[in-house]
Amino acid sequence: MKPAMSARFMILCRIAPLLLALGLAACGSNRAAPVPAAASAPAGSRHPGLTCAPFARELSGIALYGDAATWWDSAAGQYKRGSRPVVGSVLVLRRSSRLPSGHVAVVSRILTPRQVQVIQANWVPNELDRDQLVVDVSETNDWSEVRVWYPPTGQLGTHAYPAYGFILPPRPATHEELAQAMQPAAVYAISSRGRQPPRARTFGS
Repeated sequence: MKPAMSARFMILCRIAPLLLALGLAACGSNRAAPVPAAASAPAGSRHPGLTCAPFARELSGIALYGDAATWWDSAAGQYKRGSRPVVGSVLVLRRSSRLPSGHVAVVSRILTPRQVQVIQANWVPNELDRDQLVVDVSETNDWSEVRVWYPPTGQLGTHAYPAYGFILPPRPATHEELAQAMQPAAVYAISSRGRQPPRARTFGS
């Protein structure tokens, strides 16, 4: 290798990690955000009859009922709400043509200020998915619009969904607690009748 080429090669080797880090941090616009390696979540498990709201109630311990889109207003006076995620909080998506009843998902990890992972039911019909990527693509960085990982295609969905924000539990959970309670929450969510309180795990008390 010629001396000039060798010098350029050494410089490139030194700055490559910096360029990579800057690229991963560049998610402040509405453009497609870089997908972290952690988004490669395990394949979902089949749970016929499982829907998002009963599952999110069981896993989060947040005792709200009705369609997912009604949770935001129902939480007023009962639970704190915010525009920033915490582990164990419930992300509430608004009603839309694609989501007539809205959607709820439980935050399992916070990756960056604009990237989280969620545990959710029925994003893929009758399926329970763990640690799926959700990206804030709102213009004001307030989680009012998001894109969601779609397991069948193995990539971030191209459609942006309007969101209310996050309903916060009485105390934050840990990823380990949520992972351990995931399967029991699915069983309870399918078998529950009426307005039984969440049983898979509890917050506080």
